[in-house]
Amino acid sequence: MAVIGGIIGGGIYRTPAAVAERVGSPRLALAAWVVGGVIALVGAFCFGELGRRRPSAGGGYVYLRETWGPLPAFLYGWALLLVIATGAIAAVAVTFANYALALAGLSPGLTVPVAIGAIALLSGINYVGVKPAAVTQNVFTILKLAALAALIVAGLVLAVPSTVLHQPPPPATDRGGVVGVVVALGAALVPILFTYGGWQQTNFIAEEIIEPERNLPRALVLGVAGVVIVYLLANVAYLRVLGLGGLARSTAPAADVMRALLGPAGGTLIAAGITASTFGFLNLVILVTPRVLQAMAADGVFLPRLAVLHPRFRTPALAILVQAGWATVLTLSGTFAQLVDYVAFGDWIFFGLTVAGLFIYRAREAGGPGGRGGGGRGGRGGAGRAFRVPGYPWTPGLFVLAALYVVASSILANPRNALIGAGLLALGVPVYLLAARYSGRGVV
Repeated sequence: MAVIGGIIGGGIYRTPAAVAERVGSPRLALAAWVVGGVIALVGAFCFGELGRRRPSAGGGYVYLRETWGPLPAFLYGWALLLVIATGAIAAVAVTFANYALALAGLSPGLTVPVAIGAIALLSGINYVGVKPAAVTQNVFTILKLAALAALIVAGLVLAVPSTVLHQPPPPATDRGGVVGVVVALGAALVPILFTYGGWQQTNFIAEEIIEPERNLPRALVLGVAGVVIVYLLANVAYLRVLGLGGLARSTAPAADVMRALLGPAGGTLIAAGITASTFGFLNLVILVTPRVLQAMAADGVFLPRLAVLHPRFRTPALAILVQAGWATVLTLSGTFAQLVDYVAFGDWIFFGLTVAGLFIYRAREAGGPGGRGGGGRGGRGGAGRAFRVPGYPWTPGLFVLAALYVVASSILANPRNALIGAGLLALGVPVYLLAARYSGRGVV
């Protein structure tokens, strides 16, 4: 549920329109989603082995620290707190508020108060324990899957015969030649990979998972595979009802499909599904991200009190409050959308580095039990039935190349945003140096 809930947010309700606009045929659109799904599944396999090796709170932060050193790991945590996670919380909270208010027939002027209320409510639930947060996650993941199931069934069963997948694309979107297909597919992969993102967040809470060495890899692979199937079926439904041209022109394809097939009631149903989907995604981000701050504080490179667990609830209580406070500030400021755009490329830099760290773990393992990657809970792990990435080294290599492609595409698409984002990341360097000097742990 955490893996699925971390992937399915609001993207599947918007991104297919952008993908259809960039490709030349329904088949190529579906092929792009298949390729993106394969890359996401490869990433899940890689993070499965990483999680088995280090089932610790902090996930990617821990892997980066052990393979690339403390500074890259700190910059990852810094980016999460400054923009990536908190900006996502603010953005998703506002999206939730917009749909919730529309369903309730209330004024859009209440958007910010409702968004902040959602952040406060879910932060409170996560404050009092992992189990209440897990129950909330399970309930809303089931609701969002039910909404997507309704969309898929309606699109596959009720769609009229004239809107079939093999209809020719509009001339304006037709792209000829192998080069045109490769360019179109590459352009479509950028939003697709962002829509498939989120599965890695479950590694943040590895320490609180029962038998993480076994259950975390299983959850990652099964969860991502399930989402790939759901996303493919949703896109088939979009294309059957709207056609390629209609999908490319749509600003709300899920609502357009449901209204076309079920009338106004269908639009209301999918709006309720999007409301549940965004609320569940919001809960997942609020649940997992404080574990990174907890790990950073335990390493002495961030506020030490963030590492302290609540004596009764056993949660990183202060880290949850700090995250909620900064996300609230971003929500009130209205700057979260621009900030997320600035550092979106940085998220994939850390993805690529994290998976590339698997090569370092394997090299240390091959060097014998004395290597830095050989000890600890689940650390050696190469023997017996421990989970390992299939197709190594080609599979992690493919994911690293995909990450490089997304980063390069994001920079080329908007160099100004990338430059500002790099500046925001660079602000973390003096913070790290000061924290390291204060803690007396050095800066290596």
